[in-house]
Amino acid sequence: MGKIVDECVKHEPILAASRDEIEALQLKKLQWSVRHAYDNVPMYTKKYDAAGVHPDDLKHLDDLEKFPFTTKEDLRQSYPFNMFAVPMKDVVRIHASSGTTGKPTVVGYTKDDISTWADLVARSI
Repeated sequence: MGKIVDECVKHEPILAASRDEIEALQLKKLQWSVRHAYDNVPMYTKKYDAAGVHPDDLKHLDDLEKFPFTTKEDLRQSYPFNMFAVPMKDVVRIHASSGTTGKPTVVGYTKDDISTWADLVARSI
């Protein structure tokens, strides 16, 4: 089979999952992401603490509404690399805005991020 078909088949179990199974997986991955951001990005630690929320408060998907949004201003204040939740040695690609309306915003990607993006694109075909 071709690479794209192989990638789609790799994800087939989730395509047959029930709504409850999908929501359980979404919650598990969201909990990991919120905890990782809190533990590795000082801006999130400060922002969550100021809002009186902690990663352990995320017990259900609906609990996400307790957490503050990340704004473009948050990204600008963290320029250039203070929003990265991984060591710089793990960043393999950087994208930046032009900064036309203010300070540029920067996003770093790891090898795994790029692989995940490729999987998402393959699944959308």
